Amino acid sequence: MVKTLLAQVKEYKKDSFLTPVFMILEVIFETLIPLLMASIIDDGVMKGDMHHIYVVGGVMVLMAVGGLWTGAMGGKYGARASTGFAKNLRKAMYENIQTYSFSNIDKYSTSGLVTRLTTDVTNLQNSYQMVLRMCMRSPMSLICAMAMAFYVNAKVATVYLVAVILLGAFLFFLVRRTMGYFKAVFEKYDDLNESVQEHVSAIRVVKAYSRENFEQKKFRKASENVYKMFVKAESLIVLNSPVMMFTVYGCILLISWLGANMIVGGSMKVGDLSSLLAYCMNILMSLMMLSMVFVMITMSIASGERVAEVINEKPDITNPQDPIEEVADGSISFEHVDFSYKKESKDPVLKDINLEIHSGETIGILGGTGSAKSSLVNLISRLYDVTAGSVKVGGVDVRQYDVEALRNQVSVVLQNNVLFSGTILDNLRWGDADATEEECRHACELACADEFINRMPEGYHTYIEQGGSNVSGGQKQRLCIARALMKKPKILILDDSTSAVDTATDAKIRRAFAEEIPGTTKLIIAQRISSIQQCDRIIVMEDGRVDGFGTHEELLENNAIYQEVYESQMAGNGDFDEPGKE
Repeated sequence: MVKTLLAQVKEYKKDSFLTPVFMILEVIFETLIPLLMASIIDDGVMKGDMHHIYVVGGVMVLMAVGGLWTGAMGGKYGARASTGFAKNLRKAMYENIQTYSFSNIDKYSTSGLVTRLTTDVTNLQNSYQMVLRMCMRSPMSLICAMAMAFYVNAKVATVYLVAVILLGAFLFFLVRRTMGYFKAVFEKYDDLNESVQEHVSAIRVVKAYSRENFEQKKFRKASENVYKMFVKAESLIVLNSPVMMFTVYGCILLISWLGANMIVGGSMKVGDLSSLLAYCMNILMSLMMLSMVFVMITMSIASGERVAEVINEKPDITNPQDPIEEVADGSISFEHVDFSYKKESKDPVLKDINLEIHSGETIGILGGTGSAKSSLVNLISRLYDVTAGSVKVGGVDVRQYDVEALRNQVSVVLQNNVLFSGTILDNLRWGDADATEEECRHACELACADEFINRMPEGYHTYIEQGGSNVSGGQKQRLCIARALMKKPKILILDDSTSAVDTATDAKIRRAFAEEIPGTTKLIIAQRISSIQQCDRIIVMEDGRVDGFGTHEELLENNAIYQEVYESQMAGNGDFDEPGKE
């Protein structure tokens, strides 16, 4: 974990080096000041030597200015190093997430990734700055002050040594007890973010069903869980302050009593006692700052593990050596394909799939909920890899292609496609960044999206809100189809992507495809037989297997599932999963 995190310091190594250097210099200046003060008292004030007072006082001013400047520079470089470190962590996580396959993404919740990119990175940023500044300053201050205290009077300085040992033991106990709480609290943060995200994204449904009170209770519960975990951790951490203060004041009283007796006995000077009291505060305050650093590090260990996990996650789908860059055509072949979402699963989602689809064919795919229709087409663009067997596109196993080259030739319009904030043209150019407005218009005509776009006040320059919240479901689907067509793919997959479109518009889209892109292989997943009965051939899926594969007429003759669906829909019931009315 530490190696992974420190690798992101990168260009901020110089700042990370200079910060502790300036902190050490600040400590040296601060440590010398009490010694100079003792000299002023013993050799200046007590002897009435004004010249000595002026000279040593001038040196003290220089030391103070030096300490101020080095402290400011340490703060400057520390801030630059920690914020740069946080920036690189976010960049590394975000870039690695982009390489994830669907199976990698399935391991993490969206809210969990958001927490890692925000709260966890902020914790690491604060800890890194504390480590650079306080982890150098505090131990150095502690060592220097302890050394000077023993130099002034070893007998009295023993009090500090005993206090440091006792406080160190207490600090070790405190850190061990609180570490478990902080690990748990960030898991609760994931639940809290998930509650917020789900509520905000589904706010229209929440209001439509008047579920505001339910969502408030759900959020309150998640928030209270975070609160309870923090209270448990903080209830231990707060013990740090009173124990520290008790030790500080106890040391001051003990040193004052010992020092006063030694001064009366003539074995110590007044200035020495003054410097010892100053070093007492330096030593114990340094220990207090160290305890704060350890608490911060304890919190950040859990965050560091979560961030490193995302950075170290290896994508399941990668390019082979010498990948093939060109897809010859849109032919598709499934050869004894098995597929499971989890490798250890004993029951595969797809079982022994064998299919031959010719380039340019229009293939319909029909099946009930859970029959693995989407799983089947996801293998074509290598969103997932097969568990056994092979999928070939253009006569080549998809695992031999460059992933980007393959996906540029296989356009997928998923069931739950998303539009991004920006104009309609911005969204369409996801398919082709260099597309002209005329090319965008033509794609929209094929997808029957031009009808509603032309009615909008700003046409193709109309701004789409995040997630496409200002367009209807059918309009969103047509824009997503147009966006997929912008890639000019050899294979076009429509995964139930006309479900929110009326049957007349659905027919227009299919007719436009047949006339305008006859060379593109088209796979259409649908629940309505009317959407696929004109396809060249139709695949009937049942429980992860191919139950039938043929033309509409052939399946009506010899496939019981297709016959049942056809009869139920012709009887007026369009639901695939419900029997037709008699």
